[in-house]
Amino acid sequence: MAKGKAAKRSGEQRMMRPALTPEARENQLISLASDLAEKQLREGTASSQVITHYLKLGSTKERIEKEILEKQKELIEAKTQNLQSAKRIEELYSNALNAMRRYSGHENDEDDEENY
Repeated sequence: MAKGKAAKRSGEQRMMRPALTPEARENQLISLASDLAEKQLREGTASSQVITHYLKLGSTKERIEKEILEKQKELIEAKTQNLQSAKRIEELYSNALNAMRRYSGHENDEDDEENY
């Protein structure tokens, strides 16, 4: 208990407002865990798992994998935009064809069948 009071007095422990969403709560917990890991690393009390985790984050392989994931994300976003664009173009062509039919005096075949 003395550690908690001493930490509060020295200003090390900060108060956080409650998270409003599960994602915000997750981010708070990640931040707290990172802060604790940093403290342990500075004090030399970090476990081998913590040390290994941060060593892996700094490796070339990890950086390349992260870059690959970012490029894959960009590719997926570009494909999604391409599909949406293709749908818009298809709709524009359809509207243009219908407008030309009406302009030339031909109605849609469906409209003709409904009138009879």
